Amino acid sequence: MKPARTKTPRKPPVKKGSQTSLKDPVGVYCRVRPLSLPEQECCIEVISNTTVQLHPPEGYRLNRNGDYKETQYSFKQVFGTHTTQKELFDVVANPLVDDLIHGKNGLLFTYGVTGSGKTHTMTGSPGEGGLLPRCLDMLFNSIGSFQAKRYVFKSNDRNSMDIQCEVDALLERQKREATPNPKTPSGKRQVDPEFADMINVQEFCKAEEVDEDSVYGVFVSYIEIYNNYIYDLLEEVPFDPIKPKPPQSKLLREDKNHNMYVAGCTEVEVKSTEEAFEVFWRGQKKRRIANTHLNRESSRSHSVFNIKLVQAPLDADGDNVLQEKEQITISQLSLVDLAGSERTNRTKAEGNRLREAGNINQSLMTLRTCMEVLRENQTYGTNKMVPYRDSKLTHLFKNYFDGEGKVRLIVCVNPKAEDYEESLQVMRFAEVTQEVEVARPTDKAICGLTPGRRYRNQARGGPVGDELLVSEVVLQSFPPLPSCEILDISDEQTLPRLVEALEKRHHLRQMMIDEFHKQSITFKALLQEFDNAVLSKENYIQGKLSEKQKVISGQKSEIERLEKKNKTLEYKVEILEKTTTIYEEDKRNLQQELETQNQKLQQQFSDKRRLEARLQGMVTETTMKWEKECERRVAAKQLEMQNKLWVKDEKLKQLKAIVTEPKTERPERPSRERDREKATQRSVSPSPVPNVPPVRLRHRRSRSAGDRWVAHKPASNLQTETVMQPQVPHAITVSVANEKALAKCEKYMLTHQELASDGEIETKLIKGDVYKTRGGGQSVQFTEIETLKQESPTGRKRRSSTIAPAQPDGTESEWTDVETRCSVAVEMRAGSQLGPGYQHHAQPKRKKP
Repeated sequence: MKPARTKTPRKPPVKKGSQTSLKDPVGVYCRVRPLSLPEQECCIEVISNTTVQLHPPEGYRLNRNGDYKETQYSFKQVFGTHTTQKELFDVVANPLVDDLIHGKNGLLFTYGVTGSGKTHTMTGSPGEGGLLPRCLDMLFNSIGSFQAKRYVFKSNDRNSMDIQCEVDALLERQKREATPNPKTPSGKRQVDPEFADMINVQEFCKAEEVDEDSVYGVFVSYIEIYNNYIYDLLEEVPFDPIKPKPPQSKLLREDKNHNMYVAGCTEVEVKSTEEAFEVFWRGQKKRRIANTHLNRESSRSHSVFNIKLVQAPLDADGDNVLQEKEQITISQLSLVDLAGSERTNRTKAEGNRLREAGNINQSLMTLRTCMEVLRENQTYGTNKMVPYRDSKLTHLFKNYFDGEGKVRLIVCVNPKAEDYEESLQVMRFAEVTQEVEVARPTDKAICGLTPGRRYRNQARGGPVGDELLVSEVVLQSFPPLPSCEILDISDEQTLPRLVEALEKRHHLRQMMIDEFHKQSITFKALLQEFDNAVLSKENYIQGKLSEKQKVISGQKSEIERLEKKNKTLEYKVEILEKTTTIYEEDKRNLQQELETQNQKLQQQFSDKRRLEARLQGMVTETTMKWEKECERRVAAKQLEMQNKLWVKDEKLKQLKAIVTEPKTERPERPSRERDREKATQRSVSPSPVPNVPPVRLRHRRSRSAGDRWVAHKPASNLQTETVMQPQVPHAITVSVANEKALAKCEKYMLTHQELASDGEIETKLIKGDVYKTRGGGQSVQFTEIETLKQESPTGRKRRSSTIAPAQPDGTESEWTDVETRCSVAVEMRAGSQLGPGYQHHAQPKRKKP
């Protein structure tokens, strides 16, 4: 079976028959102190002797349903406000002292917030001693008459003990008496009245079944852990008024059995409760306490008072201590008064107090983390490393959690409403700690010597007590001796009577011896028979017991399996609940996002429909405009063709007249003016421009010498051989229009070439004005177009030019009227293509006949 939790390096495997497979949970107890003022609001209520209930004070945050969220926490036992120190000691500390005497280790914590009564529980007050003086009193009441003489046991720096013989111990005592040492108090000294009432315990308490064939020695040490440094409170530093020497911190070491101890820590041997408490009180005066906003005397460090009990067996004669170091048994009881966890915003801590509070909270957080990792390893079979080394407090006591003794925790709480949040955190820590299991410590080995050696040695000098009474009864059963006084030399009766009486006594003694032998043989037979019966009974009971134990072990393993399965399922359920909560939250977020997207899509759809309707209207309007423009252009073209046909007819008529008649009058065309009027009316409407706002007609600027031009001549243009060439003064010639050139000029001219229908090259000069835009750029507004074209003189088709040539017969060529040749400017970038319908032609002048 794999181990259920991870372990730091431990002692070598114990011998067969150990109880390491058995585990006990950490015993967690709760003590509720009374309120300082009766009118204070209470937030903790004792429901039963194992349960307390926390309810938020008035004005505290409510839960989702709007009701107060009350929580209940269970403990091994709950002690109310009226619990006495004696009742608390009998339940919590008495078993630890009993284990200490029987060679087992123990660890007792007091944990709670500042001002919850931890120091009062551990130390006590005048007239009401706490757990520490009561533990000392019970210890010395149990081993008082079996203590070894001073300096028989001597501590070393390797967390072990050495044994000295009586002579060396005597020399050591004489040496110490010659040079008094304040570290070693004397039992003859008067008790300090400052703490006399604390150690005056009225109730007599004593452990049972103390090993009478051993001698005992008690050593105490007192340390504090301040800002994660260990200091020895019993260390005597020479006083230097000029340059005081600060206390030196101690280091943690690991002994040969992999147990942690404080190297160089002072251990004082004590012989009574008064001596031990005097040592404690001397160290208590050096402990760091300070006045905070919550507690007038707040402990600023964790204090650890160690009671080390050394016991060694007597030799076979029962006179002296057995001089074998391997037979020494060392057990230790550690009483730890933890500093209170606190919130700096409540204690108003600053400077050193703030730093102390941070270190206190950090060490307590490390202790809580270790408990959580231990519980997780034991519950789910994981193998996570327990962070003992993150704090000196947990590193010092890691052996206890690895199975070196019992662990007990007293949770002290203050029921006032101001401490509700801190008390809630303390309760959660206690709940986690209760689920941690610690391996049960092993029993000490038996030395193998005959028990009862001490009292048998005391009885060697002769019969005492009941044996003397038995001898007197046996002597009285013999016949009385006659008078042995001989007064006459010739007396022959006294001696024969004496001889006869002695012979009778001898005969009676012989008979008694024979009877005794017979009875002893009978008794031995009965004993043998009884032993056989007892042995058979024992074998039978052992068989039944082994069967029952197998059944019990099977049931226990099944219970453990079911408990682990139950815990695993609870853990999975908890994970599933958390996962469900996360998924529900994600679902709500996605639903909100989906609703938002739907609203956006609906808005976009409505905008799209409005845009479609608007575009449909614009398309319809543009279509109507273009239809009208096409009709107008068709009518104009028809009129132009009619005019051309009429001109041809007139020419034919003129030729015919010339041939037939020498002088004829020129016929008039009455319908020409009417047709021109119709064409003028049709050409009045401007050409439609899609999506182009109407442009305000500008007056043509005079081409002064100061205007600068941008002559845009694309690189693809060809050089023509015409006599008339476009020549513009002050022009900047570019092949590609750019903003830099446009920014320097006021006029713009684009030279555009295209192939006409007769195969000749037609050059167009598109002119425009340059304007600055609001965005800092330039825009071009086209004003007119000039056309330059080269054609053959023998060609029959007319070529449009800047000035149309006169007709051979002196008549004027007909073109569209002035209204049709309206100047419409379009604002567009340089180099862009012109739209349809914006090509303008010059109106030729009509010659007079």
